[in-house]
Amino acid sequence: MNFSDLLNIGLMQGFAGLSLFAVLLLMGLGLAIIFGQMGVINMAHGEFMAIGAYTIYLGSQLTEQYAPSLMPVYFPLAVILAFCFAFAGGWLIEWSLIRHLYKRPLDTLLATWGISLAMQQCFRTFIGPKEVSPTLPDWLLGSWAPVSGLDIPRNGMFVLALTAVVTCGVLLALSKSRWGLRVRATVSNRVMANATGIDTRKTDRLTFAIGCGIAGVAGAAFTTIGSTGPTSGQLYIVDSFLVVTFGGAASLLGTVVSAFGIAQTQSLAEFFMPGSMAKMLTLTLIVVILMMRPQGLFASKVRR
Repeated sequence: MNFSDLLNIGLMQGFAGLSLFAVLLLMGLGLAIIFGQMGVINMAHGEFMAIGAYTIYLGSQLTEQYAPSLMPVYFPLAVILAFCFAFAGGWLIEWSLIRHLYKRPLDTLLATWGISLAMQQCFRTFIGPKEVSPTLPDWLLGSWAPVSGLDIPRNGMFVLALTAVVTCGVLLALSKSRWGLRVRATVSNRVMANATGIDTRKTDRLTFAIGCGIAGVAGAAFTTIGSTGPTSGQLYIVDSFLVVTFGGAASLLGTVVSAFGIAQTQSLAEFFMPGSMAKMLTLTLIVVILMMRPQGLFASKVRR
């Protein structure tokens, strides 16, 4: 094996890491928004990812059965529906439960963990216990070969493009929109924000729902690289919390950097060692860095 082959393998492994990075970033963005403003540890975040993934699967099944001519265009529409369904679920859970548990972090953690178990059972009952995969449109299949020996999957390029659009949209919304202004005011000083007429309860509800909606989009992206089961979301929830903690809670820039670092470290390590050892190496590096910088890579300085 010559140097060119090693380079191509390294590039393809790095691109596989970018696909993982995209899913972790979308999951981490939702968690960072929720935890950064509200201090809520949402253990059901992975199940909102599963809602998005199942939306894609059911959309592909219904389209294939009733409108096969729409198969080339169903996927982007299903991504939008994935956001909407997860957004609606997040809005309902915040209104019915989370809003009663603010300033009670342990109760919130236990309540959202119970919600995650209930949602997993609903997936098993109404959809099925087995893992499923959607039928992807033809334009998401295959690969692009810019040079001989280097094959870049099309679905990976789509996932990266989708992640870039969502990330830029979130950053623009936080910096330019009225919702973003209210979020920043609430994070900086909740009491003063209330005094200036900002309805922080409504802002919290909208923020929680948007964070869950972004998790739904993460689930839609996940369907292009893996199959979906009732516990698929739980497989990513720990890594997503690591992304938020490692990058610095409430720091979106930190979320992007930490998601990239964790995904690339794990992907490249898996090329040289078994998956479990690669995971252990990644976790060890994170623990060592957090011991030296417990506030995360990009700590946010706000008044509470």
